[in-house]
Amino acid sequence: MEMYCGMAVEDIVRYGHDGLRKPADKVGKFDDGVRALIARMFEVMKEASGLGLAANQVGVPLQVLTYDLGEGPHALVNPKIVKRKGELTGVEGCLSVPGIQGEVPRAEEIIVKGMDENGKPVRVHAKEMLARVLQHEIDHLQGCLFIDRADPETLYEVHKHDEDIEEDLSVESGEAAG
Repeated sequence: MEMYCGMAVEDIVRYGHDGLRKPADKVGKFDDGVRALIARMFEVMKEASGLGLAANQVGVPLQVLTYDLGEGPHALVNPKIVKRKGELTGVEGCLSVPGIQGEVPRAEEIIVKGMDENGKPVRVHAKEMLARVLQHEIDHLQGCLFIDRADPETLYEVHKHDEDIEEDLSVESGEAAG
C-alpha cells in the first residue's frame, strides 16, 4: 500500500468531489501504509477541529475512519455496524460540507465491529454522541453524506460569525467545539 504522508486540512475534499459518493474499498492487509494513513488522519482531524474523519474525505478510498470525542484519537478499519437500537435526532455538520448543518436521525446506540488503529479486532459499543459520529463516518465510507439523511427542512447555512459565537458558547459551557 502507498504511504499517505503530507496530508493537511486543505486536503479535505469538499461536497461535489466524486470520491465522496463512491463506497470505499475494504482494507485487505493492515500494514505500514494503513498506519501512516491513520496517523495523518489523526493530525488532519485535529487541525480541522473535527470529531471524526473518513479516509475518503482526504481522497483515500479505503474503509478507515478516525474519531476523537475528547478522550484521545481512535481509528476503525473496515467498520461494520452489527446492531442498532433506538433513535435520536440531532444537529450535524461535516468537514466536507462546510457551512451547512441540519437535523439527522441516527440510532441512539450501536455496536460496530472492525479493527482498531493497531490492527487488532475490536467491537465498539457506542451510545449517543459516539454512536452519531461513528454512523456519520461509516456513511461516508459508503458514499453517503449527512445531507442525504437530514430532514431537508432543517438544513441551514452557518455563517463564520455564527460559528465563532457557537465556539465561544461551547468553551464557556465546557463542551468541545467540533
